[in-house]
Amino acid sequence: MENNIFELQYAIDTFYFLVCGALVMWMAAGFSMLEAGLVRSKNTAEILTKNVALFAISCTMYMIVGYELMYDGGLFLSGITTVGGMDDAAVAGVLKESVEAGFGGDAVYSGASDFFFQVVFVATAMSIVSGAVAERMKLWAFLVFAVFMTGVIYPMEGSWTWNGDAVFGLFELSYSDYAGSGIVHMAGAAAALAGVLLLGARKGKYSADGKVNPIPGANLPLATLGTFILWMGWFGFNGGSTLKLGGISVANEVANVFLNTNAAAAGGLIAALIVARIMFGKADLTMALNGALAGLVAITAEPADPTPLAATIIGAVGGVIVVFSIVFLDKLKIDDPVGAISVHGVVGLFGVMVVPVTDAEATFGGQLIGAATIFFWVFITSLIVWFVIKMIMGIRVSEEEEYEGVDIGECGVEAYPEFTGTKGSGI
Repeated sequence: MENNIFELQYAIDTFYFLVCGALVMWMAAGFSMLEAGLVRSKNTAEILTKNVALFAISCTMYMIVGYELMYDGGLFLSGITTVGGMDDAAVAGVLKESVEAGFGGDAVYSGASDFFFQVVFVATAMSIVSGAVAERMKLWAFLVFAVFMTGVIYPMEGSWTWNGDAVFGLFELSYSDYAGSGIVHMAGAAAALAGVLLLGARKGKYSADGKVNPIPGANLPLATLGTFILWMGWFGFNGGSTLKLGGISVANEVANVFLNTNAAAAGGLIAALIVARIMFGKADLTMALNGALAGLVAITAEPADPTPLAATIIGAVGGVIVVFSIVFLDKLKIDDPVGAISVHGVVGLFGVMVVPVTDAEATFGGQLIGAATIFFWVFITSLIVWFVIKMIMGIRVSEEEEYEGVDIGECGVEAYPEFTGTKGSGI
């Protein structure tokens, strides 16, 4: 009977991990639809190609080298049965201790499920880069960068934070980030910022007199669908980060995480919509969508401890921040077609820094040092990689290809041929 309880906990924790991982994998579809909706029709096929290809590259690179760097998990090529490489006897011992502690002990689950859950986080970080460099970056330059981002850059900072390794062997971070506001989202935004700075703005985005010329997306229904997909996937993103399900207290924590995640998204959307109405005189749908995502990013660093009202307020502040951030970055002529740097970077930093408000064990100093370590590591290494790629093969398409649309130049196919005519004539 006792062994059956052990095995049941193992099965439940493993299955929960896999289901949450599948929800996070579905976020790849959300990013694809969101970005496809916010770019012009002549660039749709290329942005979709980037998103599906980066997911495959992320899975492969993390399997070959990333997981080993981040968790000392050994090459996945040799196979993983249980987390940490434990044999059956060791698993049984940990399970027994966990059950005797009222399911309050360590989470024990299949190592393959751990890998699967972690790899979709890697893909999420890389997806953030895709939208920020949209409409003017070479497809293959982006994919080459994805190899380094998912194989080395992200796993290294992940090993210092979630795995607790000393940074460069010098010091350990006193840093709390439940599901990755900084580790995943701010990291992705830092890599995106480095690329955007070297890439430059889209043609026609900024006038010589400093005027910002809006370039509307081609398909707002698609962008809205993408936002709802991301909203749903975020329940796996945050919920799975409890790392287990067995036990009353853990089950209650999971329920709180789901509730707070949803509350923060709602608060972010409402706040962004109101701020956009005050600033622009109209209900801006794109700001509302980014507000919901900002709320989700803001609560990701600590979705378990806040009350639902506090989570709503945290999300609302994130929604306010993202509107001002998008406007401010435009004034700096940092061209981000989908607002990814603002949503995931600026609000990601806010999410990290607000953790001590609801988590007594976290400190503002520890959060600041951790966030700075993540940002500078990812930004500097990404800048170097982007620069090397630029020198070797270039990172920006020609002016003619940009005008005609990167669908034709990079993919040789249009996403909407019946509506846009030939050679990417849709604007």
